[in-house]
Amino acid sequence: MAQVSLDKVHSSIDFQVKHMMVSKAKGEFQNFDVEVSGNPKDLDSVNAKATVYVDSIETNQEDRNGHLKSEDFFDVENYPTITVQSKSFNKVADSEYEMVADVTIKDVTNEETFKVEANGVAKDPMGGNMVAGFDIEGKINREDYGLTWNAPLETGGVLIGKEVKVQAALEFVIEE
Repeated sequence: MAQVSLDKVHSSIDFQVKHMMVSKAKGEFQNFDVEVSGNPKDLDSVNAKATVYVDSIETNQEDRNGHLKSEDFFDVENYPTITVQSKSFNKVADSEYEMVADVTIKDVTNEETFKVEANGVAKDPMGGNMVAGFDIEGKINREDYGLTWNAPLETGGVLIGKEVKVQAALEFVIEE
């Protein structure tokens, strides 16, 4: 069976959430691991688990990073990781799948569905190994995970939206 490992240099996990009801605040997690068993050329056989290290959150604003790590949000001291454990991959088109996964944030686990696009497999001309790429996107309600901090706006509405859009671009090295 092939050995599959995440190529962190060519992978990313990003997110965005409404800010002040009129724009989007964006960020990324800079440190994460993804363990895969099965054949990435056949997603029906794959079991994947992502571990995201919350302390690596980066929003290009130091104060916001600190607030997100605090007890108001992720409480990184007590809950240092987010996990995403795949439960199933369902093919919906040629290279498109739905992944049903258990997402755990702050010891709260909910089942979520993500769109997965399999970008194909190619031979790396530098290393000689095969690589496979995937784009993953979905939405979660942050309040479902106890991330409920917010502030009302004078003009109506709230400072931060409930819906968080998540996007991941993942590349894996397949060693036969």
